[in-house]
Amino acid sequence: MQIDLNADLGESYGNYTIGNDAAIIPLITSANIACGMHAGDFNVLNKTIEMCRKYNTSIGAHPGYNDLMGFGRKKIDMTYDEVENLVTYQLGAIQAFCMKHNVTLNHVKPHGALYNATFNDEKLAQAIVNAIKTFNPELKVMGIAGGNLVRIADENGLTVINEVFADRNYTDEGTLVSRKESNAMIHDAREAVTHVLRMIEEKQVKTVTGNFIPMQADSICVHGDGPEALAFVEQIRETLLQKGIEIKAK
Repeated sequence: MQIDLNADLGESYGNYTIGNDAAIIPLITSANIACGMHAGDFNVLNKTIEMCRKYNTSIGAHPGYNDLMGFGRKKIDMTYDEVENLVTYQLGAIQAFCMKHNVTLNHVKPHGALYNATFNDEKLAQAIVNAIKTFNPELKVMGIAGGNLVRIADENGLTVINEVFADRNYTDEGTLVSRKESNAMIHDAREAVTHVLRMIEEKQVKTVTGNFIPMQADSICVHGDGPEALAFVEQIRETLLQKGIEIKAK
């Protein structure tokens, strides 16, 4: 049994430090790196990719809305063509630094509101897939397990990675509980480990209403900006290895 362990990283910018990338990158197998719109900047992009190369951590682009103040978690009203260009722009930025460090860009995972909006908007998912396919059809597409983004990417002939979240609760529809709700996040590491194991071993998730729904887990995400991120990654990694589950990039 194999699973990818990923984190959203590279979200510091200027004089502001967000997350604990230097400690997390050696422990994960894939990093989703901010491309300078919702967070990150050219110096952070460079440094984060440099660290990923050092630890042989798979590199993914993490494009988001141009929303620095809202950390990419505010939906911005854009046409689908504008979204396609927005994603293309950010792919170009991260690809430049991958070329500088002679590493390969492996996958794309939209960030925050852009990611969440694909839950209900198939045309938005298609616009993102169009950008990725035009830029490089070899790039894999990471999206919420069973959601529109991975479905449409698969229909377009792209390799998909079904992502589940260690630190987020789920609705009965298989979407993430809104961050506006008090029960959106999981803050206890033991609860997160149980949550993850259920999705990997039993291929199901317990929703906030207590129901169990099917869930395909190819990659587990821990949000790198959370205060519990490092502890979560450490405990999840240790538990998976103890159970003989190989941690490997997709």
